[in-house]
Amino acid sequence: MNNPLVSVLIPFKNTEKFISDCFNSIAAQKYQNWEVLAVNDNSTDDSLKIANSYAEKDNRFKVYDNTGNGIIEALRLAHSKSNGKYITRMDADDVMTTYKLKVMVNALNKNGKGHLAIGKVSYFSDKGIGNGYARYEKWLNALTKKGINYSEIYKECVIPSPCWMVHREDLDMCGAFEPDRYPEDYDLAFRFYENGLKCIPCDEILHHWRDYENRTSRTSEHYAQNYFLDLKLYYFLKLEYIPERNLILWGAGNKGKSIAKALMEKNIDFYWVCDNPKKIGKSIYGKEMQHFNTCDKLGNSQTIVTVANQDAQKTIRGYFSRLNQAEMNDFFFFC
Repeated sequence: MNNPLVSVLIPFKNTEKFISDCFNSIAAQKYQNWEVLAVNDNSTDDSLKIANSYAEKDNRFKVYDNTGNGIIEALRLAHSKSNGKYITRMDADDVMTTYKLKVMVNALNKNGKGHLAIGKVSYFSDKGIGNGYARYEKWLNALTKKGINYSEIYKECVIPSPCWMVHREDLDMCGAFEPDRYPEDYDLAFRFYENGLKCIPCDEILHHWRDYENRTSRTSEHYAQNYFLDLKLYYFLKLEYIPERNLILWGAGNKGKSIAKALMEKNIDFYWVCDNPKKIGKSIYGKEMQHFNTCDKLGNSQTIVTVANQDAQKTIRGYFSRLNQAEMNDFFFFC
């Protein structure tokens, strides 16, 4: 079947300023065999009224009230009401390019099950895009162009939550939206990775990502940095960690300290190293900081690197390369 039904899952809350732009971009799709499952997550503005006005005019728009609270429960409800062979997600404050669904459907039709259709994204904002978001966009799109998104999955979320499409069976195999772990989009990306879904390379911008002060990712506690670190460590220990190998933590900044605390709480032994001469030899949380050449002396090790500076990361990569150690097997960048 070359024209399968696509289910677009949209949780929304207080997006009255933007939801019409979102729904209009879906209605304008060149690929027209779709259904929208829009779930109102306890909005207090006119979002629901606007959404219902689209449902009254076009029965492909279906609107529900969240029976629970929050994005995860809204997504569960949307997924339970969906009928599509292919499933995708959309944010109510964003905009699709007119060919987004067509490109993704064609990619899945060509590659079959076990694959994840993705696309490049472009941030936009009335107040301009900050350097952090611009760097993230550039980094994410470079991975997407080659389909090597998982290669840096422990840095940041490598699958943009509103720009993927997958076979229903593959999504269900990955647990869909059942886990209660936030940030839910990053957790789902890890489960795509865990279950071996292959990213289909894409060199086209398919999604326009709106940034504004009250966007959920900016305001909700569920998207605070500690949640990201907890999720990274959870999946590292589940998918990568080999207890028979020496575990090394590189870096004593805030992220390094947070991971050190978490490892200690889990009673997981590790060596703590850095390249800062002012910290080498000192004790932090009762653990002595060692020189990074410990990585060479120990051998048979796995290293979590929490150094954020890009130039320093290049140097660290070169160091591990000289030790014949491979990224995502022997060392992992967590930022």
